Amino acid sequence: MDSLTHIALGACIGEAFFEKGFGKKAMLWGALAQSIPDIDFITSFWMTTPGTLLAHRGFTHSILFAVLIIPLFALSADRIHRPHNIKFKTWLMFFSAEVFVHLFIDGFNNYGTGWFEPFSHLRFSFNTIYVADILFSIWPAIALFALIVLNKHSNARKFWWRFGVILPFIYLSYCCINKLKIDHDVKKSFAAQHIPHEKYFTTPAPLQNWLWFVVAGNDSGYYVGYRSLFDSKLNTAFSYFPKNDSLLKPIADKESIQQLIRFSQGFYTIEKWNDTLLFNDLRFGQVIGWKDPTEKFVFHYYLQYPDENEIVVQRGRFAKWDKEVLKAFWKRIKGN
Repeated sequence: MDSLTHIALGACIGEAFFEKGFGKKAMLWGALAQSIPDIDFITSFWMTTPGTLLAHRGFTHSILFAVLIIPLFALSADRIHRPHNIKFKTWLMFFSAEVFVHLFIDGFNNYGTGWFEPFSHLRFSFNTIYVADILFSIWPAIALFALIVLNKHSNARKFWWRFGVILPFIYLSYCCINKLKIDHDVKKSFAAQHIPHEKYFTTPAPLQNWLWFVVAGNDSGYYVGYRSLFDSKLNTAFSYFPKNDSLLKPIADKESIQQLIRFSQGFYTIEKWNDTLLFNDLRFGQVIGWKDPTEKFVFHYYLQYPDENEIVVQRGRFAKWDKEVLKAFWKRIKGN
């Protein structure tokens, strides 16, 4: 999830553990602990873009990192707040909840989270919720505001931390149900349309959980389309994109190419744009693809111009959004 959501949720969890009196201090610790896995952003200062892509949600989002960092947080908090009557076991439980909740919910996005680094490079991405979904984030944000405003001994604090912690996970459960429905529908659509594929994925289109981006294919290429929870028609409109990975042969041994392929989890295509090859990671969707199925992919990496790829994950994500695009987006969400 986005950083602000982690901060708000972490603060609410802090209040949940310690409540009245110590709650506001625990909120600060919670926000910090919930944010610490994202310290991997510092790798961008010395790594190449492909290396940074793999470092993000890599080791600092692993179980090993959690096991190492949790006792350090517990020891620090225990020492800073002496004298106190908080057991060390409570500190450990508190920081474990914070860090592991971060790792857990990040696994539900499409980026990929390396829970078993450095022993395994397997990335977990359940593709269940968009990285910035207001219906997940709004509840802890409202609760955080209320907890900041309320007196530290107020009886209402219990209501607000529950509001901020429980409602996001109710919504996440709803998203999981949506995911099951979409996967069921697209499998029927694949069969009805005879879409050849060895693998596929579905992931929410931006900012919501009703319109989903669908990719299915094999080593030759991928069929790409959008499916709404409210679609009444069985068949989903797909556009085909050849993989063209043969274009990589002259440079296939480059470390950056291997890193990009690994990061994409195999869902990529190659295009020729003027004097450069373009690496598309399909997992991040298309720029307004629900309106124009021929649009380029959000993640497109210029292989011959590596210095032009600093914002590659979200390149042009909202560049073409205007009133007409929003209307088309809403219309597509409502189904066909």
